[in-house]
Amino acid sequence: MVFDVPEDKNVRTDFPNEITKIENVFITLKDGQKLAASIWMPVKAKDGSLPAVLEYLPYRKGDFTAVRDSVRHPYIASFGYASIRVDIRGSGNSDSWLADEYLKQEQDDAMEIFNWIVKQPWSNGSIGMFGKSWGGFNSLQIAARQHPALKAIITIHSTDDRYADDVHYRGGTMLASDMLWWASTMFAYHARPQDPQIVGDSWRENWFERLNTPPNVIEWVRHQTRDNYWKHGSVCEDYSKVDIPVLAVGGWKDGYTNSVFRMIENLPNCKAIIGPWVHDFPEMASPGPEIGFLQTHIDWWDQHLKGKGEYTNPKFSAFIQESATPKNTYKTRKGRWIGLENYPTPKYQPFSLYTSEAQTLVSNPTQKNVIHIKGIAQDHGLFRGTWCPFGQEGDFAADQRLEDSKSIVFSSAPFENDVDFFGFPKFHAKVSSDKPNAFLSVRLSERFPSTDGKNKGESTLISWGILNLSHRNSHEHPEALQEDKVYNVTIDMDVLGTTIKKGNYLEIAVSPTDWPSAWPLAETPTLTLHPGTRLELPRIRDADRCSKVEFGDSEIYQQIRKKVLRQAHRDRQVKFDVVNNVWKIEDLSDEGKLKLLHNNIEYGSINKNSWTIQSDDPLSAETTSDWELTLGRDDWQIKLITHSRLTADKDNFYLRNTLTAYEGEKEVFTRDWNNPIPRNFC
Repeated sequence: MVFDVPEDKNVRTDFPNEITKIENVFITLKDGQKLAASIWMPVKAKDGSLPAVLEYLPYRKGDFTAVRDSVRHPYIASFGYASIRVDIRGSGNSDSWLADEYLKQEQDDAMEIFNWIVKQPWSNGSIGMFGKSWGGFNSLQIAARQHPALKAIITIHSTDDRYADDVHYRGGTMLASDMLWWASTMFAYHARPQDPQIVGDSWRENWFERLNTPPNVIEWVRHQTRDNYWKHGSVCEDYSKVDIPVLAVGGWKDGYTNSVFRMIENLPNCKAIIGPWVHDFPEMASPGPEIGFLQTHIDWWDQHLKGKGEYTNPKFSAFIQESATPKNTYKTRKGRWIGLENYPTPKYQPFSLYTSEAQTLVSNPTQKNVIHIKGIAQDHGLFRGTWCPFGQEGDFAADQRLEDSKSIVFSSAPFENDVDFFGFPKFHAKVSSDKPNAFLSVRLSERFPSTDGKNKGESTLISWGILNLSHRNSHEHPEALQEDKVYNVTIDMDVLGTTIKKGNYLEIAVSPTDWPSAWPLAETPTLTLHPGTRLELPRIRDADRCSKVEFGDSEIYQQIRKKVLRQAHRDRQVKFDVVNNVWKIEDLSDEGKLKLLHNNIEYGSINKNSWTIQSDDPLSAETTSDWELTLGRDDWQIKLITHSRLTADKDNFYLRNTLTAYEGEKEVFTRDWNNPIPRNFC
């Protein structure tokens, strides 16, 4: 996970207030534990004059996110705010150790942080909260606690439903591409020590507490259904509890965009922005165009924390992307901004296409015969791209012609006009299975004509969805399928905002396998599609648009000085072992090594991941993740080495996690965790 900032961004130099940074502030909680904070604020702040804006993360403000923090927090502070960055309990220079994601303790501590803020002499008693990913999650979760000082939030690339839209499960299937990878990331991150220069000699005792933190993936795999473990922290359980203004932000290339549509429909006071972006802040994310998102921050906070000015864009501002042929990396996307002031009423014009026995998509239900879908190709899905890109080269889906031979594909006639789609495509399937457990994966692509104009050419993935059919009635209480019984199921595919170009085709591809997006079931079924199966598309209506969407040009604060000690590098390959019939994705992400010149901290990371499967054996699936993290200054040098592995047989998942820690060249800690976990319809 990359927290660096490129040097070529638009740096603003003129600000209304000179600011100062107060480093290494410690907030003492009722139980005696201390949380480490940094505060940026105007130099000439008067008592009682400043609203506060909080970002609350486990990613270490003193080093790993220091560059990223430096372009954002001083910018906000310069407009008359106390911009505060706090390390969550158990991370960075805060006390204790961190057991898992989104704990109640994390929320409880936030309540105490708010109490501390409003008692500061500079505070005007109003607080806002923002964050991307983890910080977006906890902004929502903490808003639901309804502290009276919290007046508004900005949640970026986050979710309202921890089971439906996170790195663990999708449609009731295990998200094999990301479950172990993200768990291995936090396994290594949780083990990073406090800085002895800041906290003193106690750092080492605390470090060994952190080194013994059990890997989060153990609990994540134990909870394979949407039980109370996942309901905790999912604000969709009661949207009414988030009763303050929310600005929800997403990107079409991010993994969390579906939740933006749910939040704007269900939260009492929500506005939304969706651009073409990956999992990064909109003022610096790719693909472009970037926007002046820090100016948007100021408009939002001025309105809700100072009671002046106004966020003036429509309720829903969205970038509709033009057609684009498939590329593994896009630097920018062509398109246009539209505004929807009345969203979600009305939502869209339904537009349905039915599957036919000729494997076409037609406007009326004409299919008479059943269509069998056999799942012998366990390697279907290797060219999907990464589920949640961070902006590294090679993250996006390849030409889907590479996948189509391993699935059943239905194709529309060429479009007679350009058509805009915006929202959730839905695949309404009448389906039966010859096994008691099955899942159905659905890809939606835009197919271009070939260069000769007579045939079909490249195929760009525009949406995807999957459903574990045992979860057809409930993600909490799965039910086995009855052999050959026909079920009516609906697969909600990922939201899209795109124009299908005149002359292009839509294609829907269906399969009972999808590696590594979904962990293979112990047995792969043959599925049968029955007459009446259809694709429903969200065609946006011209009458529901308003034209005024305005964002300034992207700009940031001047980042802190750094020295690059090792350049970042990415290598991602799909390999096939012809002799053993084995497919493998190998992904190396050397995130580089930096030295911060203001505190002489050096830090770096290297991450290697693999996903392996035999074409004809679902029980051959294996994924591994390895991390090397380094952190130190002068003669204090720490290195962490982790290895994580996930496999399965027909009855159990098998997890192995190993952590080794070094001080200088000396190994000071090593531990293995080995955990078999029963499979539960997964």
